Amino acid sequence: MWAGAAAQGPLATTAATWALLPGGGQRQAPPEAGPISACAPAWGPERPALWEAAVAVEQEARAPRFLRPGSVTQETGLLCWRGAKMGGPRGLGLGRALLGVMALRAVEHSQEAANGLKEKVLTLDSMNPCVRRVEYAVRGPIVQRALELEQELRQGVKKPFTEVIRANIGDAQAMGQIPITFPRQVLALCVHPDLLNSPDFPDDAKRRAERILQACGGHSLGAYSISAGVQMIREDVARYIERRDGGIPADPNNIFLSTGASDAIVTVLKLLVTGEGRTRTGVLIPTPQYPLYSAALAEFNAVQVDYYLDEERAWALDVAELRRALRQARDHCRPRALCVINPGNPTGQVQTRACIEDVIRFAFEERLFLLADEVYQDNVYAEGSQFHSFKKVLTEMGPPYAARQELASFHSISKGFMGECGFRGGYVEVVNMDAAVKQQMQKLRSVRLCPPTPGQVLLDVAVSPPAPSDPSFAQFQAERRAVLAELAAKAKLTEQVFNEAPGIRCNPVQGAMYSFPRMELPPRAVQRAQELGLAPDMFFCLRLLEETGICVVPGSGFGQREGTYHFRMTILPPMEKLRPLLEKLSQFHAKFTCEYS
Repeated sequence: MWAGAAAQGPLATTAATWALLPGGGQRQAPPEAGPISACAPAWGPERPALWEAAVAVEQEARAPRFLRPGSVTQETGLLCWRGAKMGGPRGLGLGRALLGVMALRAVEHSQEAANGLKEKVLTLDSMNPCVRRVEYAVRGPIVQRALELEQELRQGVKKPFTEVIRANIGDAQAMGQIPITFPRQVLALCVHPDLLNSPDFPDDAKRRAERILQACGGHSLGAYSISAGVQMIREDVARYIERRDGGIPADPNNIFLSTGASDAIVTVLKLLVTGEGRTRTGVLIPTPQYPLYSAALAEFNAVQVDYYLDEERAWALDVAELRRALRQARDHCRPRALCVINPGNPTGQVQTRACIEDVIRFAFEERLFLLADEVYQDNVYAEGSQFHSFKKVLTEMGPPYAARQELASFHSISKGFMGECGFRGGYVEVVNMDAAVKQQMQKLRSVRLCPPTPGQVLLDVAVSPPAPSDPSFAQFQAERRAVLAELAAKAKLTEQVFNEAPGIRCNPVQGAMYSFPRMELPPRAVQRAQELGLAPDMFFCLRLLEETGICVVPGSGFGQREGTYHFRMTILPPMEKLRPLLEKLSQFHAKFTCEYS
């Protein structure tokens, strides 16, 4: 209906959009109403805001170039249509938001026309097309709708749930995790040094804060650090890596502190991307993947080369699949890098040492730069699973790999047991990087001046915790063990509950902070989603959100094999909320399946 109206012109298009909104076309509009208003419903309390938006849209429809093919307004109208066809309150909410955007654009356009102003220099049509192609499912449209629902609940709007549970992102403290005491004590002392005289802080926290402040410019956390990070903290990171890897040396000059691991990953990808056409850089990334990679590659106009993890083998990485992906990619780009996420996000697998050795041999043979995303290295739960760093395995493999294979490995304070996402601290260690390229990386880092110093402080505590002789040791270890033990229990519970639900299958959550269950969707549900222009698992997740308040991310946002449907859910909610959440989600899937069977 909408597509047919689009061919007839702008007024017919917007009228058709209104007709598809919940209740559209059911009541005759006043004689003075225009084409849009003529098919609008009697909205009740919803009518005023929507009516004003409709009038604004109708006015804009008379302006030149409105809804021309490929225009921004046409895209907005299509989104409105998708939301409208959902029906019910969720359709109203999405329709209101999108029509509000259209109304605002109409007002701006009419004002510009009245004042004789030219079109804006920067518009969605004229902006960088690579940025337009960026998508980030973890904070995408479904999360925006969750925020709207939270606002509606605060305003007293009745819903079939009392709260929105945002299980879409690995934000531990937002889900109720209590911060570890010692890092926050050190940070407080660094931010407000007068507290060094307070008896409320242990001596080891004071000594650590004084040591950090001595290494800062002007002995203040408010000063810039050097672009690679405070030198003393880089040295502490190097010592941490040496301890983790059984004494294998780490050079502080190969370590760059960053604004979370994401910032460092983007920096390394930026160094790798070059070429045009068939010489464009290709980067092999796991599928399913963390959408940072696909988003960054889209922004840099690089080529995303998907290699599929083996769901039937607990999301194992298969070198034969790497070879297939590489062979096919060489027909249209120049693959230069291979990314591995271990432990996996969103899939939760932990790679074996044998697998890591195979990946290193493959990368060496095919001349690929290795990116090892290891931010969940502290989050390993499954019996028999163990984290092996790529740096350690690479070094222990000896020549020629140890001396020649290029590697960048990443870590962060956002995950693990700390969960300090908002402070944005992390690092990258580069191995066997060309010296001249490393200088260019330093230059690139200097453009952004320095990583946030509070994040650097917390990173220092994460890599250099209290020693057994320190007053804070016992409490720190107890808090750390409690966090990791609860995460392990949640991982096991999640797998158990989902695997008891008909039509849902969940691989063991060996590590990280997420489950990525596969669900069966009836053909009628798939067909309905296609009618709405939605991925089937997005359709399911939207319905889940609107009817239960549970916010998860559809598997299509991470990549999945054709014909399979998944969702990613964090295991971070408190245990008293997690079991009811899992059961409610499973019950909704059963209801959804029955509805479309």
